[in-house]
Amino acid sequence: MILLDTNVLIYASIPDSPFETWAKRIIANAVSREGAAINAISLSELCVGEEEPENAANTVRGWGVDILDIPAAAAEVSAVAYRRYRQRRLSQSGKGSSTIPLPDFFIGAHAQIMRWPLATADSGRFKTYFPSLTLITPEQPCAG
Repeated sequence: MILLDTNVLIYASIPDSPFETWAKRIIANAVSREGAAINAISLSELCVGEEEPENAANTVRGWGVDILDIPAAAAEVSAVAYRRYRQRRLSQSGKGSSTIPLPDFFIGAHAQIMRWPLATADSGRFKTYFPSLTLITPEQPCAG
């Protein structure tokens, strides 16, 4: 299984996006091989950008991508990584951080505890706070 970050689905949906071809290839390869999935966090993020949020899940499933619940074990892994992020932000800037990036930490934690690769076009936080994750990025393409 490959867990897809929200941005992979967004890039695949936007004609002429900078990573459209990469994102479509990642989804197609994953669906035809080991499987592709998003979690409830990503589904929520997709719904925010939709005029009709109730259709987002059907669209994702229509691409052959599974929608998974987040395992409870991801909460602790996410919290530990997020705490490191907040401490680092505070020490670097003297300011606290907002809770805006918290969804990325749940997505990273989900992939980590399941030992699945994570496809993302925004690898910075994942590389820093989930260093054991295997990332599939535009710079690190999938095989095939």
